Parts: sequence; C-alpha cells; structure tokens
Amino acid sequence: MRIAILDDYYQRAQNYANWGSANFATVDFIHEHIEDENKLVEALLSYEAVGLMRERTSFTRSLIERLPNLRLIVTTGKQNASIDISAASEHGVTVCGTSSPGHATAELAFMLIMMLCRNVMPLVNGLKNDGVWQPKMGADLRAKTLGILGLGRLGSQVAKLGQTIGMNVIAWSTNLTEKTCAEHGVRYVTKTALFEESDFVSIHLKLSDRSKHLVGSQELELLGPNGYLVNTSRAEIINTEEALKALDNDLIAGLATDVYTKEPANQKNPFVNHKRVLATPHIGYCTEETFEVFYTDMLGAFEGFNKGQPINVIKP
Repeated sequence: MRIAILDDYYQRAQNYANWGSANFATVDFIHEHIEDENKLVEALLSYEAVGLMRERTSFTRSLIERLPNLRLIVTTGKQNASIDISAASEHGVTVCGTSSPGHATAELAFMLIMMLCRNVMPLVNGLKNDGVWQPKMGADLRAKTLGILGLGRLGSQVAKLGQTIGMNVIAWSTNLTEKTCAEHGVRYVTKTALFEESDFVSIHLKLSDRSKHLVGSQELELLGPNGYLVNTSRAEIINTEEALKALDNDLIAGLATDVYTKEPANQKNPFVNHKRVLATPHIGYCTEETFEVFYTDMLGAFEGFNKGQPINVIKP
C-alpha cells in the first residue's frame, strides 16, 4: 500500500507515531499545502491511501473521482466536513477517523478570552516594539458574563473554565435545552439575550447550513462596544464582512479567531492584521499530546484496513 500523509506542516507527523512498524506500506509525507486540484491529482494519483489533517485539504467529489487508485482516506478527528463522504462511498473509498481529545481547543478558547480581557497583545507589542510601559489597562474576568454559543463537548469545557474563574455563564444554541444547561450549571437564554448580556461570546458550533453566518451585524450590535467575540470553531459561522464593519466602526471591542475561510491564512486575510483582532494560526488542536493521538490512531486505521478490518469508519 502506498500512503500519502498530507499537509504535514514543518515535518512533524513522523514524530507522533511508529511509522516504521508499517511494513505493509510505503509512507510519504507531503509537507506543503497543495491547493490546486490539478496539482493535487498529479501528486496523489499513484497512492492507494491518504492521511488528512482535518480542515486542511478538502477531498471533494471532483477530486475523489480523479483518483482511481484511492481506496482509503483516514482523517484526524471523528468527522471531517471537508471530505465528501457520499462521493467516497460511491467510488468504493473507505473513510476512517481517529479519536479527538478536544480539550486543547477549549483551553485555547479560554486563553484567548483571558488575553482579550487583559489587552495582552497590545501590551506585549507596545513593550517589545515601542518600549512603552503599561499604555493600556486590562480588566477582571471575575463577575463578567461569558456567553457560550453551543454547549457541546467543547463549549461545556469552556463554560466550566469560566465558572472556575468566577464568571457568570449563559448559553444558547438551536437545540439546546434548559435541562442541559442546568446539568452544567449554566443559565439558558435566548440567542438575543446571549449577545445582549455577554461580555464575551465564545463559539462552539459545527458548521452547517443552519450555523453559517449565524453571527452577523444584528448579533454584533447586540454584543456592543464593550463586547468581545471568540471563534475557535469554524470561520464561516461569522459573517466576515459584517464582522469587519463592526470592528472598523467600534461596534464591538474586539475579536479573537483561530479559524479562517481560507487556510493557511496569511497577511492578506483582513483579520490577520486588524488592530482589534487577536489572530492565531488554527492552533486549537495543535498540541504534542493531541497530535500523538491523531497520528497513532491514523496509523492504526491504516493497519486495520490492510488486515481487512477497518476501524472508526465514517459512513455517509
């Protein structure tokens, strides 16, 4: 079996699993991101299996149809919205996932909340670049209101971190109930109340037709000039154009984002260099511990498929 591991930024993947044990396969690590479909087809045409890091390279129907030798896709995480699972199934391509600890993203989300509250980046850059000492004041998180948009596996962890530090935590999502909120010690509110009452809103939703552009001008206006928005989920949940207008016109205090509509993002992205935005390069899940889980499980999926016993299969 010929296996290609895609988007192995900075040649890290080989360090997180015992790839030498894969004596049934030849494993190649592709370090650069290949965006152009024609070039991607050319690079992958001879491979029977690929390993994907979630949210990096999309496997569309068009791409899958142009890879006749492909038999297996293994993605990090239990699901990957950028893979056309139906197209893979139709073409006899098995799709498998891995475990996903998740807590690393929750930790990052709360770190971004804390950094926004204390004006960490302006203070660090002021000292480092201009030699300015304490030009801004931060604030306490204690007694502030944290709004959780999506109280699932990650949102509930962020809620708990907020409670630990003494924040008032409220939550809303389409299917969220008062009972679920009560189980987490969180107050259930309407969508309007979430943005109206929160000092910080942290997004923890899956991307779908229902959640796309869920946060737009109306929600940002409710959040107000002292409110902050944090997104470690999916870029498309926020209406980028309306968020930029809100930032430019002081309608909200600031935004922190770890996700972008086009990745890898660079300085051409309007959020990256915006003075009111704390931009991180999609590092929510990028920790030593998480990558060890991802790639060890990925290797296990390749081994299982080779034995005729695929594991963690993702079905249409």
